[in-house]
Amino acid sequence: MPQVTVDSVEEVGTRTVALELETPDGFDAEPGQFLLVRATVEGVEETGYYTLSSPDTEGTMEITVEYVPEGTLAPWLAERTPGDEIEIEGPFGDVRYTGDGDVVVLAEGPGIGPAVGIAERARREGHDATVVFWGEQPPHRGRLDALEADGATILLVESLDEAADTLAAAGDATVYAFGFESFVRDAKTVAEAVGIDDVRAESFGAR
Repeated sequence: MPQVTVDSVEEVGTRTVALELETPDGFDAEPGQFLLVRATVEGVEETGYYTLSSPDTEGTMEITVEYVPEGTLAPWLAERTPGDEIEIEGPFGDVRYTGDGDVVVLAEGPGIGPAVGIAERARREGHDATVVFWGEQPPHRGRLDALEADGATILLVESLDEAADTLAAAGDATVYAFGFESFVRDAKTVAEAVGIDDVRAESFGAR
């Protein structure tokens, strides 16, 4: 259970921060995988899972944390400052992007973290990338704008049905979905309706 140093904390959306962490020696993970974070908050041990939102883990890696005031671990993480240390385990998860081929990523809420990480990795490797975000105010807006300027497709939708045509045109792209249970379920339903049976999904539990 290595202790990792917080390199930076950046507000990237409403009640959402990105924590850049120094990567410990020998640690390797791909975007889409997640870490377990462990901390003692007001005398109680708390744990939470956070998906990587950086395109790689070379030197540093990033997690995106959405928090609510009545939460415990997430607000504590949001209050960290550079030089603080946090305890992590992992990486975990079979959902990962290794840089092979085009991608379409469906996301809501903190799921935009792995979405931008995967899309950045895809563009860096010369592949097409599409990010579909359910909502009007996505975190990581700056990175989404940079991706769009680099040739990626960014869609903000009020209903996943609006993504049906994009999914139908996905071709050989790998389709990912990151969000809460109901969102992932809806994403799979819309994908199946246009003939896509393989959606690599990571659910964050019930909202």
